[in-house]
Amino acid sequence: MDDRGRNGTRRRVLERLFEADGWCSGEELSRELGGSRAAVGKHVRALRAAGYVIEAVTRRGYRLDRTTAPFEAAEVLRGLATEVFGKVGLHWHESTDSTNRDAVALAVGGACEGTVVMAAQQLAGRGRTGRPWVSPQGGVYVSLVLRPRLSPQAAPLVTLMTAVAAAEAVEAVTGLMPEVKWPNDLLMAGLKVCGNLTEVGLVADMVDWVVTGVGVNVSTPAEALVDAGVAATSLQTECGRPVARADVARAFLERAEHWYGALREGDTGAVITRWKELSDIVGRHLRVRHGDELVEGRVADMTPEGWLCILAGNGTLHRLHAGDVIDSRV
Repeated sequence: MDDRGRNGTRRRVLERLFEADGWCSGEELSRELGGSRAAVGKHVRALRAAGYVIEAVTRRGYRLDRTTAPFEAAEVLRGLATEVFGKVGLHWHESTDSTNRDAVALAVGGACEGTVVMAAQQLAGRGRTGRPWVSPQGGVYVSLVLRPRLSPQAAPLVTLMTAVAAAEAVEAVTGLMPEVKWPNDLLMAGLKVCGNLTEVGLVADMVDWVVTGVGVNVSTPAEALVDAGVAATSLQTECGRPVARADVARAFLERAEHWYGALREGDTGAVITRWKELSDIVGRHLRVRHGDELVEGRVADMTPEGWLCILAGNGTLHRLHAGDVIDSRV
């Protein structure tokens, strides 16, 4: 058998182990693949060498530990239940400066909506206002190319949509729902576990493209977060168990496609309502740094364009598209 044939069979062994989500007998594998038990064992050893953790027990067979599977595009695409996101183009990098930077270049070059850029590590990740976002191995870094029918003033809706999708993806994989912090963070135990960044390209004062990216600390080492000097945590730390990065990335793409579909259909209210549920921000007293201005008051609501409305004590209503929350209380 040539290398192509061996790799194809090896991939089928891996697929069956994923599908089993438990024990899969060597006899069944050899029968389905038309080979010997020894050949199956050889493929399993090769998969282990590639980084997969596979148990073998006599009379039970093989069991794949999905949480330790290598973070690769193929693992994200396996079982991906989307129609567009990840299906029209997925650009995978083991390491890149910034998935948003890559996605912006693709968008400017005419990439179609739903194009995805994904990386296992970022060397120059960015947050809002150009702040660095520490992005070591152990995280999930995903950026989407979108071409929504939105006014430039409504671009904050994409930030809200991305936060909702990321929060629901975390819950789907871990069973824990993070808190959404305005404008673009997810918190667990009061610590940052995810951030997102939205960038917009205009042509003649109309939105030509939007790139929205997320960075999720999945199994990011605690020492990396401490060294970065940020109050952050990881899904693995909060769950107390391993979490598969591919599962998080897959769930995010699925939830993002769902909520972006609502935006494309003009149902902005659904996104805003869900975001408010997850943030529990309406009615809270906030102090927000907005540029050189300090805005303080109670959150009245969100505008249809996704701007935060804060009612100051003197009756002034401030509408903010972004800012830094200094503190919050009920």
